[in-house]
Amino acid sequence: MTINCKGTLIDLSTPKVMGILNITPDSFFDGGKYKNDTDILNQTEKMLSEGATFIDIGAYSSRPGAQHISEDEELRRVIPIVELLVQKFPDIIISIDTFRSTIAKETVQAGAAIINDISGGNMDKKMFETVAQLQVPYILMHMQGTPQNMQQKPTYTNIITELISFFAEKIFQLRQLRLNDVIIDVGFGFGKTIAHNYELLQKLSLFKNLDVPVLTGVSRKSMLYKLLESSPKEALNATTVANTIALLNGTQILRVHDVKEAVEAIKITNMVKQ
Repeated sequence: MTINCKGTLIDLSTPKVMGILNITPDSFFDGGKYKNDTDILNQTEKMLSEGATFIDIGAYSSRPGAQHISEDEELRRVIPIVELLVQKFPDIIISIDTFRSTIAKETVQAGAAIINDISGGNMDKKMFETVAQLQVPYILMHMQGTPQNMQQKPTYTNIITELISFFAEKIFQLRQLRLNDVIIDVGFGFGKTIAHNYELLQKLSLFKNLDVPVLTGVSRKSMLYKLLESSPKEALNATTVANTIALLNGTQILRVHDVKEAVEAIKITNMVKQ
């Protein structure tokens, strides 16, 4: 299974790591940590040297109850960073964490290669046609509600069948638009209870039936630290455990804050799976 990122074919038969670069002031783990060009370049260089294949840039915080920002503000935050990273690291593969088609278009023109949409096209009706026109890999995530209300009362009759049905319909729509590379993300923590999250993690292998790559993003999330009565800061070990379970259940991309540990988890699980 491969995806085409600006002419570079990425082989996902060995799982890959996507390093998170939050340039928001209010993200749940590292909000406001990377404030200037030097910090951003240093963190990106660290993640690339540790083995990240992709760098995912987020300029809109999607933590539960996050503040909504305007399109102009999101553009103002993200475009200079894309340009900076492309200039410094010419071979970098940048993913943009956005649900807005305008941001998708502008960032790809500035050098980004992947669009990572937490809303699965539900928050901007132009997103599907935009990514199809751009012909970039599209990460289709499931979220119940919006970041502002998603954790108020998540409810499902059967979360697995509902999500598989959601993805099947969306993938069909994208295929009709002739988009080749679709990646799915079940959206851990996005309109799900802790029980929902663990059911998804346990049954993640069922999503392989959709015949598209699966991305998993559990890094330092509340499903881990709330269960352990700790904090995001203390959740690295829990993240590695959850990532390992996801890998054994067939995930192809790990989206993480801590690249080195994710790369190690991949190496070890690969030895077991041979």
